[in-house]
Amino acid sequence: MQIVSAAEWNAARERLLVQEKELTRTRDALAAQRRRMPWLAVEKPYAFETPDGTASLLDLFAGRRQLVVYRAFLEPGVFGWPEHACRGCSMIADHVGNLAHLNARGTTLVFASRAPQADVARVKERMGWTMPWVTITDSFDTDFGVDEWHGTNAFIRDGDRVFRTYFVDRRGDEVFGNTWSYLDITALGRQEDWEDSPVGHPQTRPYEWWNWSDSYEPGAAPDQEWVDRSNAALPSQAPRTAGGCC
Repeated sequence: MQIVSAAEWNAARERLLVQEKELTRTRDALAAQRRRMPWLAVEKPYAFETPDGTASLLDLFAGRRQLVVYRAFLEPGVFGWPEHACRGCSMIADHVGNLAHLNARGTTLVFASRAPQADVARVKERMGWTMPWVTITDSFDTDFGVDEWHGTNAFIRDGDRVFRTYFVDRRGDEVFGNTWSYLDITALGRQEDWEDSPVGHPQTRPYEWWNWSDSYEPGAAPDQEWVDRSNAALPSQAPRTAGGCC
């Protein structure tokens, strides 16, 4: 730890700001490339269960032009079932705010899992989540790369025709959870052992500190079963298995 004067601190901040602005410009350039991604027509019909009955992929747009579908693991076989969804997916869900701002730009956000709607409603109520959350009933998850790992697909419609425009998974989904963004601006960072941090900074294995928001207990040791599962995922960093995610 280096202690400096205010002038030295401001100079260090200005030097870092040059790189941060470069990163912002790079991020903007990447977003511009995403907007120019080719569209893939979705020809197969898909069916989802919703609180109001069966819905098609087109129905999920709710009349808007764009649709974003996050594949969350809430279903039998997931660690924490039936009380909870996957810990990582739960952290993403905890960060979803008021969707009115997204809807104002003609975009709908939907979470999708394989749990029956009664279980989805129960867990949403327990955790205080309010986003639309549907049940996958067919090969949607397999067809769109989210059968064994979380991921986010973006779609657009032209009349009644639906097109896939983007897909991101693994660490690409971090942008949807601001816990990591806040931690990244702190002196200690995420406190995970993959980070390049000064010697002596507290660090744990990735994932093992994650918990459901209603289950953190100050000073409590991490759940050993969760630690074992999360550590088993690390050799390949993000194996495409439900066990690795959940």
